[in-house]
Amino acid sequence: MKFTIKKELLLEALSKVSKAISTKNLIPVLAGIKFELKKKKLTLTASDNDITIQTVIDSKDDDFKIESEGSIIIQGKYVLDIVRKLPEEYINIEVIDDLKILIYTDNSEFNLNGISESEYPNIGLEESKKKVDIDVKTLKNIVYQTAFASSNEESKPVLTGINFNIVGDILECNSTDSYRLARKIIHLDKSSEENYNIVIPSHNLMEFTKILGEDDDVVELHVFNNKILFKTGNLKFESRLINGTYPNTSNLLPEDSLLTVHTNLNDFYNVIDRVSILTSDKEKNIVTLETNGNTLILKSSSVEIGRVEEKMQIEKDKEEDIKISFSAKYMMEALKSFSTEHVDLHFVGEIKPILIKSEEDESLTQLVLPIRTY
Repeated sequence: MKFTIKKELLLEALSKVSKAISTKNLIPVLAGIKFELKKKKLTLTASDNDITIQTVIDSKDDDFKIESEGSIIIQGKYVLDIVRKLPEEYINIEVIDDLKILIYTDNSEFNLNGISESEYPNIGLEESKKKVDIDVKTLKNIVYQTAFASSNEESKPVLTGINFNIVGDILECNSTDSYRLARKIIHLDKSSEENYNIVIPSHNLMEFTKILGEDDDVVELHVFNNKILFKTGNLKFESRLINGTYPNTSNLLPEDSLLTVHTNLNDFYNVIDRVSILTSDKEKNIVTLETNGNTLILKSSSVEIGRVEEKMQIEKDKEEDIKISFSAKYMMEALKSFSTEHVDLHFVGEIKPILIKSEEDESLTQLVLPIRTY
């Protein structure tokens, strides 16, 4: 194998696939990136058994010249560091004596030990005949607006993922850690041939959306029994699915509301942010909200630190007043997921969930459970 390639072209591809390399992997070969040069294409593959990423560089222009084909596994950490730090515009990579890799430019030369491709696990990355198409921007929004609400507790594995429920042309995504819920419902451009109800690890979805390029338009979803393949352009990203039945989160959403408060999102967020400064418990940082006519009062107090109270003007749909306590952290994360100017807070009672919606984006619903303070 021997080729010359423009540095930025190789670096971009390596940066993408290297996200699948784990330093904790017990299988040494999985610390490497598979370089496969065949049919005038360089295919880079990396996997940690949880996710697999593959990208292809085509030799269509002067930025990539091939002298001879072949395959080799190169240690991921080192090849990425070398390519990133070499100052020259073009880099040469050559395999000599089957397992020795030479990476060189006019002024630099690195010799690395490679691993035979025969030791690399057989990774198919096959596509299904029935795919679901999602707009890249929409998928990024789904992940941004829901992933934060999933659990970090490995004792409840199914809650560490985002539930994708596809029926016809409706995609409903839910994420919950039992204390809050994020729900996003979108209409697909084309109906799915099959219905799917799957749970994708939140962390894997976040990694995937980070490597999506600005030029990517549509992502294809290929769903299998225990894995999902995302494909866009020259990039393939495969993730395992989480086994188990996702809870019916619709039961958490209250149908009636005792009171609806309409407020400016940024103003409300900033008030909570300031009031939470004096909360002592960093995890829960409890604040208390109460209404008095068209005035919203937010308070927090700590025996060791002190107390704070802020007021802001709001609009209400009823004369009723409410007093309720909740986690400032959870409320702020829920508010941050909206890109609207206003939000509506739906209150059902002092110990009932708070529903956050916006008339400007009806596809998104956030729910935060209250905290008893007595």
